[in-house]
Amino acid sequence: MGALRLPALTSIFSSPSSAATAAARCFPLLSRCPSHFSQPRRRFSSPNFSVQSTPEKGIPSEIQDHKPPIVQGKEKERVITPRSQDFNAWYLDVIANAELADYGPVRGTMVIRPYGYAIWEAIQEYLNVKFKETGHSNMYFPQLIPYSFIEKEASHVEGFSPELALVTIGGGRELEEKLVVRPTSETIVNHMFTQWIHSYRDLPLMINQWANVTRWEMRTKPFIRTLEFLWQEGHTAHATSDEAEKEAMQMIDVYTKFAYEQAAIPVIAGRKSRVETFAGASKTYTIEAMMGDKKALQAGTSHNLGQNFSRAFGTQFTDENGLRQHVWQTSWAISSRFVGGIIMTHGDDAGLMLPPCLAPVQVIIIPIWKKDDEKTGVLTTASSVKEILQSAGIKVKIDGSEQKTPGWKFNFYEMK
Repeated sequence: MGALRLPALTSIFSSPSSAATAAARCFPLLSRCPSHFSQPRRRFSSPNFSVQSTPEKGIPSEIQDHKPPIVQGKEKERVITPRSQDFNAWYLDVIANAELADYGPVRGTMVIRPYGYAIWEAIQEYLNVKFKETGHSNMYFPQLIPYSFIEKEASHVEGFSPELALVTIGGGRELEEKLVVRPTSETIVNHMFTQWIHSYRDLPLMINQWANVTRWEMRTKPFIRTLEFLWQEGHTAHATSDEAEKEAMQMIDVYTKFAYEQAAIPVIAGRKSRVETFAGASKTYTIEAMMGDKKALQAGTSHNLGQNFSRAFGTQFTDENGLRQHVWQTSWAISSRFVGGIIMTHGDDAGLMLPPCLAPVQVIIIPIWKKDDEKTGVLTTASSVKEILQSAGIKVKIDGSEQKTPGWKFNFYEMK
């Protein structure tokens, strides 16, 4: 976000009918949000694609095994380390100065501040519409999962065991069975699907939940990898293998369109290698984005689970011929790590840069007056400009606070 200077306001105020047109001329990029990134989207062209940034397994090399200070010593002057000098330090400086997040009291956790959460809300808003357009319904599953559920699918427990957070005491007493704090929901989803699916008439069953997830990471980095993070996870059940594969491909395409058209991030979509496939899945599709440090970031995944979980949990249905069959399933997710991807793709040495579609504020108005008797007129004019821009669909904020100087405000909002 940068400061805007209008050479004259007469053209804007000349007539109410021309207000939206004038605003569109002033902000052509903002008024045509989906078209601001013009490169064509890459379609699936290779059956196999592999990078080392899998969130389910492995640790990206850019993640540091320590807790570097986000704000310490830099609040007053708001210094940002140049990207070319130290990319990791630059990343943390941007998060601090743009007031996106801070470290939580528990090692590996983070507190997402209002401006950072507003970016996540913009992601939610877009994807929520797309999920419903493709026939999915939102619901919510419990955060605590019986440990026996995790053990039912061998590769699943093997893949997630090192990252599990376990609850062993409740109400002051030791629990009869350990509970897992949700690392993902395939197991509890299948437990419930078994109760809801009986006949082919119950299929397809397609749901999504917006939730938090806990994975006990040893090396963390704000937004990119934290002990707890936010995400959406979709889960579907189908009568045939072809239907499940079509669903998995459809959702990775939704993610690809979102990356290009909303986040202005070019991605490559492809299939993970067997080693990097999600624990318990038959196939994992992913979108990979290149960050400013020339390292790949896994930005979204879609898994064809085959019948692995349905066989482990006995999730069956009676087909049209009266025979019992196991369902075919998918799961797919995008998490708050995408916020980190936006920072590392678009940010520069001046601070955070956001794609207009996801920016919480697209225009900031800084009223300036020299004498007290000018204040009312300036604020009134600023409010009029705000209304005109809002009528054109632009997200606008007026900062009329008197505690900071205009120069300080220009610098502050340039970082956001």
